[in-house]
Parts: sequence; structure tokens; C-alpha cells
Amino acid sequence: MTKTVNWADNYQEKKRSPKEAIALIRPGQRVFIGSSCGEPQALMRALADQSEDFTGLEIVRLMALESAPLTLAANKSGEKNLTIRSFYAGSGRTRGIARNLRYITPMNLSAVPRLFKTKRMPINVALIQVSEPDDFGWVSLGISVDITLAAARSADLVIAQVNPRMPRVMGRSFIHANDIDVAVEVEEPLLTVGAPPESESANLIADHIKGFVEDGATIQISLGTTPQAVLRALADKNDLGIHTQYVTDDIMHLVSRGVITNRFKGYNDGKLVASSAIGSEELYEYLDDNPGIDFYPSDYVNDPSVIARHHRMVSINVAMEIDLTGQVAADAMPINHFTGVSGMLDFIRGAAQAENGKSILMLTAASRDGKKSRIVPMLTNTAAVIPRSDVHYVVTEFGAVNLFGKSLQERALAMISIAHPAFRDRLFYDAKKLGLLGTDRRLKESIHSVYPIRLEKRIEIDGESVMIRPAKPVDERRIQEHFYNLEAQDVVSRFFHEKSTFARDEVEGLSQIDYIKNLTLVAVVGEFGFGRVVGVAEYLLDESTNMAEVAFSISRGYQQKGLGRLLMEQMSRAALENGIAGFLAYIAPDNQGMHNLFNTLPYRVDSEPEEDVLLLRCRFDDPKPETESKESQ
Repeated sequence: MTKTVNWADNYQEKKRSPKEAIALIRPGQRVFIGSSCGEPQALMRALADQSEDFTGLEIVRLMALESAPLTLAANKSGEKNLTIRSFYAGSGRTRGIARNLRYITPMNLSAVPRLFKTKRMPINVALIQVSEPDDFGWVSLGISVDITLAAARSADLVIAQVNPRMPRVMGRSFIHANDIDVAVEVEEPLLTVGAPPESESANLIADHIKGFVEDGATIQISLGTTPQAVLRALADKNDLGIHTQYVTDDIMHLVSRGVITNRFKGYNDGKLVASSAIGSEELYEYLDDNPGIDFYPSDYVNDPSVIARHHRMVSINVAMEIDLTGQVAADAMPINHFTGVSGMLDFIRGAAQAENGKSILMLTAASRDGKKSRIVPMLTNTAAVIPRSDVHYVVTEFGAVNLFGKSLQERALAMISIAHPAFRDRLFYDAKKLGLLGTDRRLKESIHSVYPIRLEKRIEIDGESVMIRPAKPVDERRIQEHFYNLEAQDVVSRFFHEKSTFARDEVEGLSQIDYIKNLTLVAVVGEFGFGRVVGVAEYLLDESTNMAEVAFSISRGYQQKGLGRLLMEQMSRAALENGIAGFLAYIAPDNQGMHNLFNTLPYRVDSEPEEDVLLLRCRFDDPKPETESKESQ
């Protein structure tokens, strides 16, 4: 029988200085170092100072971007004293990573703890940072639980920097003082990360993404400028939940404002769940003894089956580069401080499996200097972190598309439509060269157009959500299907004759538009990327008169419900913004529906017979008389 020892007495015997603790490490051992902002800095400095005394040390850690003394020591020593093995699923193209490319171990973060616990990668020494022991001898790993907990439980020797500034975070973040072999008491500020710089492109991307996040959704979000812009854009949402790898200051602010309540997650209700925190001292203080926040290790937080249990799970991650088929490269960037790509695929797959879940990838369409497109014909000389088969939503500042279930041709058209306009010509020609587009595809002026998100409007008809928005190149097939499904009488009203064939090249012009001289609005019901077009409104400018000819078609089940009026309102708003003088339409004399649509506008409407049709015309500088306006209301 083992004699019981008071943990507090035992703890006192374990105290050492940083130098004394590091001296316990033996040559040739594998040493794990705590992750991200939870790095035990005092132990790191001592190890770096004594690095020349060792031979053959292998340092194991999550890939980090900061220039730590240990990284500098490793670079200086070559392979003699120590090497750094990093778990990282990016390409390793950036200069700092490429230097030690051969030591990168590509793994999904959810699998790393098992690597330690099964001793497939034995950890000889774990250097960790913890809070002070509580009255019962428990210490918390605080802001760095992720893979650190598994390393601490698996290591032969656990050396802990005990820092009073480390918050005591709830959840599965605790180890007992009896499981610590060496305690190094050093109080110092934890590593902090300032707010990333604001970016106009990031704000535009955030505007697109916020529409995909419903009230009550649970979100995971990566680090960086664009993710933080997305979080700020979610400030008007309600009852969001969090299940994510990193907690940041912007997440804390949304909790404080009541936007994040975690009430409707469907799993771990009432709890914000994460595995690490990266941010300010204020954030770390907020986490301390907070009963609404639980930190769990990566084999739980990043487990796709756990992620998939959440209601309306939305994963939001940053890509570095995406090709026209949907293959994704992801890499660490300086403004992101620490990479999160090792866990990206876990969340993408988990969110895709969740009920009403969404996985969103976002990237700026061009490099920061504007000289290179981040949407490329095909990935070359870089790792494809996300296979094309796993990619669903992709968002740039120029729009959003859903690649799930799409053919390679549909994907290529979609990706070109959200690329930076300066690179679309080249991408179009490269796509044809690669066989991703048919030889009959034509390059149109519209390829340089910028999607006007301001014209989007969501309405409800008979309890069903309807999105009115500008048409996109990916809508070509859906517009074609809309025409095929029209009633025969509606086809005649729209095209002036009976018509049973709507060839692709006939409808191509409705989706390949420039949004200024020619504009098509569609009314869409159903899931983004798979919706059904139930209404089409279009105008085409006659530059000689500065008047635009308009045409409408509404599916039979959506007629007489105000949809045409709303389409007309959005069309006239766009035309006014684009400096167009007015609208005209050629209609059958008995087309009362178009008469009524024109009369909903606040302008005087003239009608003139021309052969067997009627010409309707209104100018935007000719308002209705006040009495006529009241009558039309």
C-alpha cells in the first residue's frame, strides 16, 4: 500500500529554479513545449540559454510564428543541439517556416493527443505553464489546453512553470500537483497578441459572411484580420454559440454584449467551449474562474463527431489560396500570429456533417500588394490542405459561392466570378486551357463586374424566405430551369410567342452581366448554392437614349404576392444609382400585370401602341402628380 503524502508538502519539495529544472533534461530526449500564448516563457529562455549543453534534443510543439529564443537557438545550432518538430498542415512556403520545412509533421489537430497517449510519439519531458494550485492541489493549464493536456499526462517528466497570472479556466483543463514532477514558480505576463489591423477587404468579406450566420448558430472561427472583422459584423445577431479552437478578445466582446449566449447550441448548452485563448490580458482575466467557459483538449474540441452535434454549426476559416477546382492551400501569415490550419479540416468536416451546418472558407482575392491572385488555375508547389471534395462555401470581397455538389465547370465559373476583376481574364483563358470550361464559352465584358451586395434583400412570402439579389454566373442553369418551368401563358407574356426551348447561350446573357448597363435580379428560395429561381427581372440599357428596357417573369406559385413589385423597386433603385434615365417595356396589350408593375413606381407612366404591342415608358425625372401617387397607393 502506498503511503499517503500531503500534496502541499510534496509540492514544496518539487520547487526548482528554471536553470535547475532544465538541467534535468537528458541528451537525445523528446521535449514538448506548451502551445501558443501558454508557452512557459521562463522555461523557454532557460532551455535556449542552455541549448549548447545538449545534443540531439527534439522539441515538439504546435507551429508558432513568434521569434522565440528557442527558435533562434535551433537555427543557430543546426541539427547538433536541438531540432523543432512542428505539427502543421500548411504548405511551409513562408520564409520562417520553410527554413525548417523538413521537421514539419502534417496532422489534423484532433489526432495529435492520441499520438502522445498511445506512445507512438513518446514524450520524455513536458514543459508547461499552469496556474497556482488551489486548496485541493489542482492547477489549470489555463489558456493552453489543446494538445498540452495530453502531453502533460503522457510525459515521463513534467516541468511546470507556475505563474499566478495564468487564469484558472474551467472544463477539462486541470492536472493535479501530484502529477507535476518539477515546479518552477515564476510570475510574468503571459504572451499577448494585439488586435489585427483593420482591412477594407476584410470588412467586405465580413458583410458577405454575416448573412450565412443565423440567430442561434454555433460558430467556430480562426484567427486573423478577416475573422475578427467577421466577428464584429455579427454584433446584431442573437443567441450565438461558440465551439472553437481559439477564444479571442472579439469573442469576449460579443459575450459581454449578449450576442453570444450559448443557449441553443444543442450540445454543451450554456457553455462557450474552446481549447486555447489568444489575446489581451483583459481576455485572460475574463477567463479566470468563469463558469460559462470550458476549455477541452483538441481531441474533443476538434473531433468532427463532436462538432457535428451542434445545431446550425458554422465553421469560418481563412484560406491562403484556392484553385478553380476548389483545392485549398492554407498557410500561416504574420498577421495571424499563430497558425490554426492544423485544425481547419476537422472543423470543415464536422460543420458539414452538422444539421443545417455550413463550412465557410474566406480569402482576400489578391495578395496584399495586389500583384497576385489568391484564386489560381491549379495549385502548384504548395500543399492542398483541404481537398476539393470537402469545400463548400467560399467567400472573397467580390462575392460568395457554394462549390458543394458542383461540376468542375461550375466551380471554375464560380471561382472566377469572385476573383479580383484584374485577374479574371487570365483565369478564364487558363480554365479553358485546362479543359475546365467548354470551348463554346465566351469572354464577356461582364467578367470585370463587381457583385453589388447592396442590392440583396431578403423577404418572406407565405412563411418562406426569399432572397432577391443580383444574378451571378453560377445562376445560369437555375435561370434556364426557371424558364422551362414557367406556365405556357407566362412564357408568351415574357417572350411574346410560344416557346419550349431555352438554350444555354440564350440565357447566358442573363447571368453574365455587368450590373450597370445590364442587370438581372433573381428571386431565389432554398439553400444558398442550391436554391430555385422563382422570379427574374432584367434591364438592358440602350446607351443612345439612356433608357433601359425591362422584362419580368414570376413563377406561378409566387404571383400576386408582391414579388414583382419588390423586384421592380430594386431594379429602379439600381438604375437610378447607375445614372439611367428611365425604364421602358414592350408588352402585349392585355398584359395587365406589367401595367401594374410600372404603376407601382413613383413616376408618370406613358403608354403608346406600336403595331401589335404596347410601349410602356417612365422617366425617373418625371414624378407622378401627387393625386395620382395617392391613387396608386
